[in-house]
Amino acid sequence: MSDGSSGRTQKIWRDGQLVPWEDATIHVMSHVVHYGSSVFEGIRCYETPAGPAVFRLPEHIRRLLDSCKIYRMPIKHTAESLVQACLDTVAGNELRACYLRPVVVRTGEQMGVYSADVPVETFIIAWKWGHYLGDDALRNGVDVCVSTWRRSAPDTLPALAKAGGNYLSSQLSKTEARMNRYVEGIMLDAFGYVSEGSGENLFLVRDGVVYTPPLAAGILQGITRDSVQRIARDLGYEVREQNIPREMLYIADELFFSGTAAELTPIRSVDRIQIGAGKPGPVTLAIQEQFMGIATGKIEDRYGWLTLVSDVVTAGAGAGR
Repeated sequence: MSDGSSGRTQKIWRDGQLVPWEDATIHVMSHVVHYGSSVFEGIRCYETPAGPAVFRLPEHIRRLLDSCKIYRMPIKHTAESLVQACLDTVAGNELRACYLRPVVVRTGEQMGVYSADVPVETFIIAWKWGHYLGDDALRNGVDVCVSTWRRSAPDTLPALAKAGGNYLSSQLSKTEARMNRYVEGIMLDAFGYVSEGSGENLFLVRDGVVYTPPLAAGILQGITRDSVQRIARDLGYEVREQNIPREMLYIADELFFSGTAAELTPIRSVDRIQIGAGKPGPVTLAIQEQFMGIATGKIEDRYGWLTLVSDVVTAGAGAGR
């Protein structure tokens, strides 16, 4: 199981410059420590035949800025400068592949929930990370459960913002699943419909139709989710966004997670009920092959999803530093 505990690199981007890993610190009185005021992204850089390339980088940065807007966090960096900063972070750590974590946090040294005039800082971390749900998860699938913890109601926390505080329920769901010897938990929304995993979107296949929960089900608007939908439609599959009752999970022909960390991970059982043949199905495998092939440069990038680190760093050398 890849727990992300040994992926330390050398440098972290901090508000315009690369600093040594050990210097990228904040004070214990920072607003984020007490009140969870952070937004972040997870982005993968893949090793390709043309060199390291970041997958759907502009879309991730747009979502980061959207999250800042929702939470009224003033950020001084443009989308273009943050794109360059991510590439600089990969190049500055001399990485061929990695997981990138841009994070915007309220720092400072003050007490109180109200965030006016609290400093906002931006960091970009490069982390060496393998397969999030385990080394054989992409090949053989994983065993999951329906969590007892639910996603927040639509008038409580904004699910479209990728905010640190939103992941407190994810921690509970993940811990519960692991304690009960599952790899992951599937959370329901406030109305009892299927939502998503603790850190992944969810897809269901039944009679050749691909289903996924709608944004109103308390899900994050996943960028990998969007990639899966586009690939599936181009492969000729019908894709439907609709509410999914819990019991539909059990009678699915195929199930799989999608996410930057999880990539496309098949699900072989839910609540110890076998899904389909108990192994990755043909629709899952067809979409997974296209997704991973494009991301790693083995299949033509017909969507323009890859940003080569070498090309942009050469064109904008020193930018953002």
